[in-house]
Amino acid sequence: MGGTFNPVHTAHLRVAEEVREVLRLEKVLFVPAGNPPLKKGSGLAPARKRLQMVKLAAAGNPFFEVSDLECKNAGPSYTVNTLERLSEMYPGKRFCFITGIDVFMDLHLWWRPERLVELADFAVVSRPGYLFSDILESQFVSKGQNALSLKRSKKRLEIAALDDGKKTVKAVRLKLASGKALHLVRVTEMEISARRIRALLRMGKSVRYLLPERVLSFIIQNKIIF
Repeated sequence: MGGTFNPVHTAHLRVAEEVREVLRLEKVLFVPAGNPPLKKGSGLAPARKRLQMVKLAAAGNPFFEVSDLECKNAGPSYTVNTLERLSEMYPGKRFCFITGIDVFMDLHLWWRPERLVELADFAVVSRPGYLFSDILESQFVSKGQNALSLKRSKKRLEIAALDDGKKTVKAVRLKLASGKALHLVRVTEMEISARRIRALLRMGKSVRYLLPERVLSFIIQNKIIF
């Protein structure tokens, strides 16, 4: 699970935990972006501090681990390079990249996206204002294999149930164009965003319970300005 985590908050942790449970993942590896090409400018806390905040947030969950792979790299943080490196570090392991519908829809803007979908399965989680049915038009979603499965009324109904938020369906498995698995996962909706947290902090308002207490203490103690 990658991201700037600027700062890491409760929704990040809950999404990771729900996807882990639904897909029965061995663990979730958080990889804070060191120098994200698509998110530049003021308001981005130093990579080493964002890394420490994620470590504080993940502590206590035996299924969570944190990697400094991107934060210790001075160059741009490209997910495709990270996954290639992780594949070398953990031979034989199958990776699943966790992201939101909104991010997946912009995958064509990423560095070497065709290679990216060859390196890992994808777990695409629900996001307010987006529909799972929308991503079926993505160039990275297999048209042939999914067309056959979508002809079955059960599969269509399952995706519709995900979009409607019905509790009867938590995930639907499809295929990426690369042949890797594409998991559509409905997660608990939490109206929490790093952008909103940063805005509240700049206004001097409380952000308690929106992020882990240890992370909030770290922000205050280190006088981090977003």
